[in-house]
Parts: sequence; structure tokens; C-alpha cells
Amino acid sequence: LGMTAKLKFPSSYTILFGLIVVVAVATWFVPAGRYDRETDGAHGWVVPVAGSYREVAPNPQGFMDIILAPIAGFFDPTSYHVAAIDVALYVLVIGGYLGVVGRTGALDRAIEWTVQRLKGRVKWMIPVLMGLLAAGGTVFGIAEETLAFYPLIVPLMIAARYDAVTGVAIIMLGTGAGTLGSTINAYATVVASDTAGIPFIDGIWLRLVILALCWLVCVVYVMRYAERVRKFPENSIVADLRDSHAKHFSKSRKPLDRLVASTPTRRQKITLVVLALSLAAMFWGVLVEGWWMAEMSALFLFSSILVGLVARMDEEELINSFVDGARGLLGAALIIGIARGIVVVMDAGGMVDTVLFWSENAISGLSGASFINATFGFEAALSFFVPSPSNLAVLSIPIIAPLADVAGVQRALVITAFQSANGLVNLIVPTSAVVMGGLAVARVPYERWLRFMWPLLVTLTVITILTISGPSFFN
Repeated sequence: LGMTAKLKFPSSYTILFGLIVVVAVATWFVPAGRYDRETDGAHGWVVPVAGSYREVAPNPQGFMDIILAPIAGFFDPTSYHVAAIDVALYVLVIGGYLGVVGRTGALDRAIEWTVQRLKGRVKWMIPVLMGLLAAGGTVFGIAEETLAFYPLIVPLMIAARYDAVTGVAIIMLGTGAGTLGSTINAYATVVASDTAGIPFIDGIWLRLVILALCWLVCVVYVMRYAERVRKFPENSIVADLRDSHAKHFSKSRKPLDRLVASTPTRRQKITLVVLALSLAAMFWGVLVEGWWMAEMSALFLFSSILVGLVARMDEEELINSFVDGARGLLGAALIIGIARGIVVVMDAGGMVDTVLFWSENAISGLSGASFINATFGFEAALSFFVPSPSNLAVLSIPIIAPLADVAGVQRALVITAFQSANGLVNLIVPTSAVVMGGLAVARVPYERWLRFMWPLLVTLTVITILTISGPSFFN
């Protein structure tokens, strides 16, 4: 039996815990170090001082540090991140809210009505949705906010005879193409440009080229995959999970040719209006009022109660629906904390500043295309440790920008290399709550996502490197 049993790839939980162990072991060999920090007078950011790196007393991470890391990941903020508990709680509240909405049957009815009415035209929703998400990425840098879309878009794709990977790709690659081609993204372009002391509009035309090319490639890649899955379901990367996905995302999911386009009831229509208004209010609050996870969680908690009143649920039914929905996303919330535990171990071991110092030395003395490509590679590597674009900008740009002056490379080009590298890595990096949380919500194993992504990732990397290398030849 042992000889014939199929090897099973480890789950996302095992992969992440394994990375915690690997990083903890690395802290025994990588020297601990720190840059001096100073406060940016104009913005109040705490940034590293170029040339101030020094080795500090080592703090190798042991057995208890490894065991505590997944727990500390929830509530222990590091030098480069806030605690993960706010994102995890947001995910649970989203699950509860969608559990209440799902109890009304409004979402299933809306999905069936949409798929039946569109019939063979469902595939054209892919470029439309990816275009809207790319716009949000390039302008606003949306990330954690998109976690609310997975329980909406993934069931729609499954009903249209695609698969869960298609739903994930629409969201993650839509926003991803936007963020790696950020134009006026406040969390990437603006922060990095301000840190470098240049107008954020500098270099925007090159970023628009990257945005257009990468978005187009992503859309074609997703549409080709989706159509292949629709025609030949066995070609789906998650073909073995198809039945469990259909059962999880809808109790009434039927094949496309058996869907009945029944019109939602009056109460279901009101429920769908509340859902749409909740999503609109979320974006308004984030963009205008500066909301973060606490406010968004409160919004969807309130919306849950409102939907319960519209559907005339009694107290027990409302609470049970909310709890059942939250239970469905408990795994996603746990994934987020474990992923953040990797960063906790890195920070405690003093590794991040050391990697930054090594990278600084590696690119010093280079010029032109060599410098900008080395910067791209350096930012990509550092994004594993610090996936947040704003935190990465504050950490790395004060060190890299002065080196660009010596290398004869425009600082705006450094900003483009930084945000493109970070955007690419954030499509797959396991230390990102957005990546691991989104995959967990969609129930797509991490290794399946890597299998889907690697050809596209190579293509996007080549496009980006060629684009950012061009201007450096004319400096």
C-alpha cells in the first residue's frame, strides 16, 4: 500500500509552517543587523539612514520562537508590518455577512440569473472585471479590500463551468496588473516618490506602458485557461476539487444548461441592493474617509443585521447564519496569522536589514541597465520579507535612491522598478495576507496556484525587465 499510495502535496498550513522553520534556521547563520532610523520631517515616516548599517547581537530563533510565531503573527507588529488580527477579523466578518446573505438565497439566484442571461458571453466578464480591478490597483492600490470579492466571483465562475482558479485569477491578476503598473497609487508610487524626493508623476508614461502590456497579457492568459477548462473540465488545475468547490460555494449549484433564470424575489432584490451599497460604502470609506479593517468590519457587521431585518430572520436564525458563514472562512483567517508569523521570525532575528545591506553592496558601482535590473531583482527579493508596498518603499528607497544618482539612473526609473518588482512578487508570495487569504477563501491550494502562475510570471517578468531597461540605455 505504501508503494502505491499517491504522494500528497502538503497543505498551505504545512508550507507556511515549514517556511517559519526554514527562516528560524537561517537566523542562526545570517548575521543580525540594523540601520539607524530617522523620522522624515515632511511625512513622519521612520526611514533607514544610508551608510548606517551595523551588526548587532545575534538573536537566533529557537524551538519556542517557532511554536509562538503563528500566534505572534496575529497580534505582534514587527518593524515592517502591523499585526494580522485586523485582517483576520475582517475575513471572519465578511464570511459571517455572506453567510447571512447566502441564507436568503439572493446570491445564488443572482448568479444563476446572470449566467443564464449571459450564456456564452460570460467569458467577456473576465476582461471587464479585470479592467475594473486593474483600475483600482493602479490608482488606489486595493489589496485587502478584494478579499470580499472572492465569495462573489468564485461561485459565479464555477456556475459558468469554469473553476475556482479562474475566479482567483480574475481578482488577483486584475489588481496585480494594476499594482505592478501603478500610476498614482498612493501606497506604492506616491510613498516611494515622496521618499525619493521627486514628483510622483515622474515616469508615469513608462508605468502606463507596463500597465497596458501586463494587463493585456493577464487577460489573454486567464481567458485562454478559462475556455480550456470550460471545454475540457479535466484540464482544470483543481479538477479533483470541482465537486467539493461546487458544494461549498452553493448548495444549489447546477450545470449551466440546467440553470433556470428565475427572477429574484422582492426581498432578495433588496438584499442584493444592500450588498452593492455595502461594497460601494467600503470603497468610499477607504478612499475618502481613510477607513481600515476595523471600520470595514463594522460596516459588514451592520450590513449583516440589515439583511437579517430585510429577510425577516429571527434572532437565532440570523446569529446561526452569521456564525456558520464565519466558520467557513476560519481557515483563511488562520492562514493570514501563520503567514505573518514568518515575518515575525525574520524581524526578531534581525535578518531584513542585513538583506537590505547585502543588496546595497551588490548594486553599488553598477550603472545604466545593470543597475536598474539589479534594483529590480533586489526589490523582488526584499518583497518576500516585506510584501507591503508602502512599508517596502519606506525601507528600501532611502537606501537605493542615492545610489541611482551615482549610477546615472533617474530616480523615477528606480520607483518604477521598485513597484513593478513588488507587484510581481505579490502575485505569489506566501508572506502576503492577500495572497494566502484569497487562496484560502477560494479553497485553492497554494501549490496549485504556483503551477497556474509560473508561465505567466515568467512572461510578466520579461516584459517588465525589457521595459525598464530601455530608458537606461539613453541616460
